[in-house]
Amino acid sequence: MDMQKKMKKVGFHMNILMGFVISLCLSTTNTMAAEKPDMYTWLISFGTSALISFAVSFIIPMRKIEGGALHALKIKERTLPAKLISTFISDLIYTPFLTLAMVALVRMIVTKASNGHAHFPPFPIMFIKSFIFSFVVAYCIIYILQPLILRFVLKANGIAPSKAPEPGKKPE
Repeated sequence: MDMQKKMKKVGFHMNILMGFVISLCLSTTNTMAAEKPDMYTWLISFGTSALISFAVSFIIPMRKIEGGALHALKIKERTLPAKLISTFISDLIYTPFLTLAMVALVRMIVTKASNGHAHFPPFPIMFIKSFIFSFVVAYCIIYILQPLILRFVLKANGIAPSKAPEPGKKPE
C-alpha cells in the first residue's frame, strides 16, 4: 500500500477516535456539571455528540485547514506554537456544534421530564456559559490526547511517527 493510501486510512482512524474521545469527555463533563446528572442524559448526550463529531470530522478537512493556517501564519510544523494553533483550530471547529447540540438536548430532556415546568436561563446565556466551559475542556483534551492517538494510529497502520508527512502536505 502506498503512503498516500496509508495516510488516508490514518486520517479516517483519527477522525473516528478523536470524535469518540471528544464526545465521551465533553458529554461526561457537561453531564457532571449539570445540577442533576443522570445516565439517561449522558447516554443521549454522548450518542448525539458522537454522531455530530463524526459528521464534522468527515465533512471538514481538518488536516488541510490546520496546515493552511500554519502556513499562512508562517509557523513551522511540529513545533509548540503549531500544536497550540492546531489544537485551537480543532476546538474552534468542533466545540460550537457539540455545545449547541448538547444545550438544546438538555433543555429538551429537562423540559420533557418536568412536563414543561423547567426554568432555564435564556438560550444564548446557557449556550455561552456551556461553550466557554466546553471549549476549555476540549482544548485540554485535544492538546493532550491528539498526539497520543496519532502515534497509536500511525503505529497501528505500520507508519513510524517520525516518517509521517507534515499536516497539509501530500505524502510521497
